Amino acid sequence: MSDVAKVEALVKKYHALKSEIAKVIVGQDQVVSQILISIFSGGHALLIGVPGLAKTLMVNTIAQTLGLDFKRIQFTPDLMPSDILGSEILDENRHFKFIKGPIFANIILADEINRTPPKTQAALLEAMQERSVTVAGHNYKLDLPYFVLATQNPIEQEGTYPLPEAQLDRFMFAINLDYPTFDEEVQVVKATTTDVQANVNSLFSAQEIIDIQHVIRRMPVADNVIEYAVKMVAKTRPNGATPSELVKTYIDWGAGPRASQNLILAAKTHAAIHGKFSPDIENVQAVAESILRHRIIKNYKAEAEGISEEQIIKSLF
Repeated sequence: MSDVAKVEALVKKYHALKSEIAKVIVGQDQVVSQILISIFSGGHALLIGVPGLAKTLMVNTIAQTLGLDFKRIQFTPDLMPSDILGSEILDENRHFKFIKGPIFANIILADEINRTPPKTQAALLEAMQERSVTVAGHNYKLDLPYFVLATQNPIEQEGTYPLPEAQLDRFMFAINLDYPTFDEEVQVVKATTTDVQANVNSLFSAQEIIDIQHVIRRMPVADNVIEYAVKMVAKTRPNGATPSELVKTYIDWGAGPRASQNLILAAKTHAAIHGKFSPDIENVQAVAESILRHRIIKNYKAEAEGISEEQIIKSLF
């Protein structure tokens, strides 16, 4: 099967996937699209939203439709690295035997990731970056495809450990979830207060997703599109050569090279699911907000004047 045929097949399957997810998840179209783009690009996503917006249900449903192994880890202040990685125990023959932790799955839902101390967050960091974990000096490879979809509650900040910048940078997307509209909420209440349960079908396999990731990486990109993405990221750096006035005034730190890489990868996937064989500048702009949002650090002045990350990112186009 040629790459062109694979992209055409992906477009059909992507629409089927969206309608399958819509059986359970009402609305949140943009959010589902961004999660799927990060999965097909091979990146991780951070979901930021208040409780009750079906973040866990969404990730669970997406894992089912993609035919992937799914585990949920609820992060708490007393969670230790061994609780998520696994640990060695003495078996009946007095030999050490490694018992795998919940991190050994295709999709990990890291629920309320900022509730746990840095040493447990760091244990997850190796898995996210290297797709492997080290326990008692032994290195264990994780099964591919491998994604971490983490959730964060923006309201309640007591007893939380804000994610270090290095770890935030490992997330391809930071996706904001908003409240549903009135009509959507009516649909949600109708669907969830009856005894009828929607069944979703699995449309992909792990190998198919790995194949799609390779096809997307093989997509050609014009030099002007790559230069546009790199220039956009360079403009977020207040001490760089080309910052905008808004950036100079309101930003302390800009995005690093990982942002440029992710912009191009996500733009390729965005182009592929819309039936295009090469991304253009519009595809880069379509994914820019969620890729740059968590990589720019606003200063006190921006907070005081109510300047949002979205306003600053829009000024870079």
